[in-house]
Amino acid sequence: MFTIVTGAQFGDEGKGKIIDLLCEEYDAVARFQGGDNAGHTVVVNGEKFKLHLIPSGAIRKKRLLIGPGVVVNPLSLKREMEELKKRGFELKNKDLGIDPRAGVIMPYHILLDELCDRKSGIGTTHRGIGFAYQDKIGREEIQMIDLTDEESFWKKIEKITPLKEALVERLGGDKRLVRDEKRLKEYLEIGKNVKDYLTDVSAEVNERLERGEGVLAEGAQGTFLDVIHGTHKYVTSSSTISSSACVNLGVSPKKVDRIVGVVKAYITRVGSGPFPTEISSELGEKIRKKGGEFGTTTGRPRRCGWYDAVLMRKAVRLNGYTDIAVTKLDVLGGLEKIKICVAYELDGRELEYPPERTEDLFRCIPVYEELEGWKEDIRNVREISQLPKNAKRYLERIEELAGVPISIVSVGEERDQTILLK
Repeated sequence: MFTIVTGAQFGDEGKGKIIDLLCEEYDAVARFQGGDNAGHTVVVNGEKFKLHLIPSGAIRKKRLLIGPGVVVNPLSLKREMEELKKRGFELKNKDLGIDPRAGVIMPYHILLDELCDRKSGIGTTHRGIGFAYQDKIGREEIQMIDLTDEESFWKKIEKITPLKEALVERLGGDKRLVRDEKRLKEYLEIGKNVKDYLTDVSAEVNERLERGEGVLAEGAQGTFLDVIHGTHKYVTSSSTISSSACVNLGVSPKKVDRIVGVVKAYITRVGSGPFPTEISSELGEKIRKKGGEFGTTTGRPRRCGWYDAVLMRKAVRLNGYTDIAVTKLDVLGGLEKIKICVAYELDGRELEYPPERTEDLFRCIPVYEELEGWKEDIRNVREISQLPKNAKRYLERIEELAGVPISIVSVGEERDQTILLK
């Protein structure tokens, strides 16, 4: 069984909880793209785990895999492993496998990210993700396997860094930081420690599937942050949609059995970029506070808006969802009226599908359908039949507009605060 989980919106949909929930029935969880700019939160018995590179199956003690399409900050990886160990989840090489071809986020990537974001105003996380992916495409990448061979590592550094130094200097930065010897030696030390964790992730995933085992592919960010299909230029640096799992893990699409889309009962976005249904009033702030809408990785406040069925139509097409998981339904409790965006108005035309140009999406005016809200606290509900009538109607409308069945409804942050429909 090969299942892919991706976010259907702008990220922060609650994928961590859904992956933790689903992976009970799987043997391995494989992260297929992104870097430590991602943040997945899992809450079990009041204990909160914030994961950035380590797949969300860690709390279930599943086999964890970091695929070759991921870019890794060795310092972040070390910190995360140490934090999990402190909390009783020590990861040995039988627990965690890292593909030797996974790219390394170098200190100069982070420096360039900070310098360029000041000029672009995109609002990146300053984690160096985009510049690490640039080097992957430009074939000048330091890979995890290079950290295990000191001689090879320094040869690559000598070849790559002169151009980085010139670029940093031109952008007004301190070029001496490019070859920060102390930091680079730290990377090599981490390389020695993780050498035994390196494994061919593609080979392992395929072998597990051939043996009839279950593998869950974990995506980061969300559909509309996809570097190709998202709201360019306000996107991440990797492909976030379901087919990316096949490319980045090295698995044939013929082996995919299920694709789960995770979607909030409303929608949020971090940083700049178009957001047609954004709620700019006090209500948006109320939803932000009630939903705890602050970035897991950066702590930045998330912009909040009404559920956008127009974007969801495109997300369903791009990902081919077999079913969807709706999260944070409980956050909408207490509202008299709840809106769903069913179309956009642009230059006198009504659109049921997002325009191609990001500039046009900025100008789109949402066309809303209004539904009655509910006052009941639904956090203790475990059966769909126990939900208030208006909450059920809201879910039914989301399902109707998406054209995909809902399989999971989350009514709280805890693992057991969940309604399973499939």
